[in-house]
Amino acid sequence: MGKIYGDATSALAGLLRDGMTIMSGGFGISGIPSVLIEAIRESGVKDLTVISNNAGIDDAGLGLLLHTRQIRKMISSYVGENATFAKQYLAGELEIEFNPQGTLAERIRAGGAGIPAFYTKTGFGTAVAEGKETREFDGEHYVMERGLWADLAIVHAWMGDHEGNLIYRKTARNFNPIMATAATVTVAQVEHLVRPGEMEADHIHTPGIFVKRLIALPPGFEKRIEQRTVRQQPAPEHAAAAAGTLTKA
Repeated sequence: MGKIYGDATSALAGLLRDGMTIMSGGFGISGIPSVLIEAIRESGVKDLTVISNNAGIDDAGLGLLLHTRQIRKMISSYVGENATFAKQYLAGELEIEFNPQGTLAERIRAGGAGIPAFYTKTGFGTAVAEGKETREFDGEHYVMERGLWADLAIVHAWMGDHEGNLIYRKTARNFNPIMATAATVTVAQVEHLVRPGEMEADHIHTPGIFVKRLIALPPGFEKRIEQRTVRQQPAPEHAAAAAGTLTKA
């Protein structure tokens, strides 16, 4: 017990330091721990190595830490939606360790499982394999990849309880569950905080043993949508005609 903190600043108190490694959940800006990221920005901690599938967008998520130049190195898979990221990288101001997306996920999962390294076919014979050990198994060539571990993991969950058990919702699940297992300390932000026993045990994605601290997001918390795609509504007469056709069918 005692895992609940009043706000992001207090939840991160004593955990942040210059030069540390942070895992940040999310895919695009779906499931990102945005409130915790903002608290990291306000702390002023710098020279960070951040492990994340991508770097958010220019004005949200990890893009905020790029603007303040608090990130020294990114270990990522996809960075195409962030102009600040590209500008700093091309100017030699940001170090990047690119990973195929599946390899990144497995490196994080391996770190959380205590596996120091593994072999994968992905990337053999490309720039991804440069400087890495390679081996042949049964006539196939493989690249050795190291597991990843962080000083701090920050994740976003749909629901959590006072013991730190977490449930993620749909695509916001993404990298959050594996990152929660692969850090010395995991801090979660949750949309709905419930009492122990109110979450169905079989629905829990992250057991509370992995989560040291969490905060409940305030009512009305806004979840950004990176790219909204909607269908245009048909004109009333077209909708009525379609409904008639379905009725006859």
